[in-house]
Amino acid sequence: MHDFCFTIPYGLVLVGGGVFGYIKKGSTASLAGGLGIGLVLLLAGYRIGAPGPLIPHMHHIFFTDIFTNMEDMLLIYSSLSLLVVAVAFKLIVHLQTRTPKHLPPSPPSLPILGHLHLAKKPLHRTFHSLSEKYGQIFSLRFGSRLVVIVSSPYAVDECFTKNDVVLANRPDLLATKHLDYNHTTMVASPYGDHWRNLRRISSLEIFSTNRVNMFLGIRRDEVKRLLLKLSRNSRKDFTKVELKSMFSELTFNIIMRMVAGKRYYGHGEHVKDEEEARQFREIMREAFANSGASNPQEFVPMLQWIDHGGLEKRLTGLAKRMDAFLQGLIDEKKGNEEGNTMIHHLLSLQKSQPEYYSDQIIKGLILVMLLGGTDTSAISLEWAMSNLLNHPDVLKKARAELDNQIGEANLMDEPDVPKLPYLQSIIFETLRLYPAAPLLVPHMSSDDCTIGGYAVPRNTMLLVNAWAIHRDPKVWDDATSFKPERFECGKANSQKLMPFGLGRRACPGEGFAQRTLGFTLGSLIHCFEWERVGEEEVDMTEGNGMTMPKAVALEAMCKMRPIMYNHLSESVDYV
Repeated sequence: MHDFCFTIPYGLVLVGGGVFGYIKKGSTASLAGGLGIGLVLLLAGYRIGAPGPLIPHMHHIFFTDIFTNMEDMLLIYSSLSLLVVAVAFKLIVHLQTRTPKHLPPSPPSLPILGHLHLAKKPLHRTFHSLSEKYGQIFSLRFGSRLVVIVSSPYAVDECFTKNDVVLANRPDLLATKHLDYNHTTMVASPYGDHWRNLRRISSLEIFSTNRVNMFLGIRRDEVKRLLLKLSRNSRKDFTKVELKSMFSELTFNIIMRMVAGKRYYGHGEHVKDEEEARQFREIMREAFANSGASNPQEFVPMLQWIDHGGLEKRLTGLAKRMDAFLQGLIDEKKGNEEGNTMIHHLLSLQKSQPEYYSDQIIKGLILVMLLGGTDTSAISLEWAMSNLLNHPDVLKKARAELDNQIGEANLMDEPDVPKLPYLQSIIFETLRLYPAAPLLVPHMSSDDCTIGGYAVPRNTMLLVNAWAIHRDPKVWDDATSFKPERFECGKANSQKLMPFGLGRRACPGEGFAQRTLGFTLGSLIHCFEWERVGEEEVDMTEGNGMTMPKAVALEAMCKMRPIMYNHLSESVDYV
């Protein structure tokens, strides 16, 4: 009896060890070894009444006296044994039936971590290096999660045509759980009726041509403020300016004035509530620092259980503060129904369709605009100006187009952008070489599918390396050179240029972003002379992040052109 007590738990351990060996190594031998020895020990333990043949002298270490009779003990251990064997069998069958036979090629991995040790920043360059060795479709294990990385335009076409519905989901991440209202915003929501409703709202009520045109006055005023700020010390001679922060302030103020009629970046009378503005800036800074899927804790359950690094605690606190801030904006507008902001418009629709325009849905839409439409546009403007400073011939050609089409007596306006094809080509070429989201937004497969002949199981994360595709010499002539002329004959094939994503989950704000970029960049070229700070070219090193910022903030020398004297006054619209 005592021997029985020892061998049953020991057998359970070996059964479990065999299963773990199978999972870890995919080895039938390790599985059979663990199961076989474990079951032998289990059976040996049934020699009740005499010491077992395997472990004869262990009577003093057991605690059998806690049982009232042998039958209770037998029932408990037999049940445990059968449970372990049943679970092991089911797991084996599951692994054998669910593990695809032809996954994309993959580098050697480590236990538990998989390939997380290979995920060095910037990720798009690391993935490009791996694709040169393992092919344009390869797979990695990020902890327990399978990730497929695609760097081929032809495979991308397959992803977002034949497999567009299957790949329309988003992965569940800690950041989207806490910051995106438990994966319910338009960006983070799984594909389905809820997402379709959000997409409909954004297309009709936020990014439609009519709605975007309604806020043209805001964009005009914010661009005017930027030009005035640049002109203050550059009227007679060149002066050095730092553009990174100016572009960030521009895009945040445009979005927040559209959403809530408020400016949160600026000084003095330009910002009405300094404390509210400070809170907003701090929340946004933390949101960008903690969003995305670049933390190992996202993929290793053990790290999540112990909250390694305190990530979940930070996200929980940030989510509460962000929700309270956004709710405050909504409550403020509920108390004052007169206004032309986006919140006013959505609240008017809430009265007739409360289930479609709940406060949480409105907060989610605001959040998506802030996180998706500010940093990306500011980064693109910084890259565009950096390229122009390093290519003065392109800058000269763009200014000549503006002078010819707009004239030196008139300021450029946003409706002029379609008349400026070379300016648009500069933007396309900037987005090709320096896409703000080099890996796009991650997708998740809702079912098994195939990409390029490889099996992609359900719940696989898909990353599209747009940066690599945009620089593929098989797709583009002189792929790494900045040549806007390549786009002068019209917009490039959508499968080749994809800075805003592809398929049904592509960014719905592409048109709005193109307007903002074209108007701002054109105004800067039209109103100022630009030079580099020194003889050296602008440093084009990429920084880290889910977006692709410049590692070194852009500084340049600017001098106001005569056109500014005729048309720009110190008057701006105050909010």
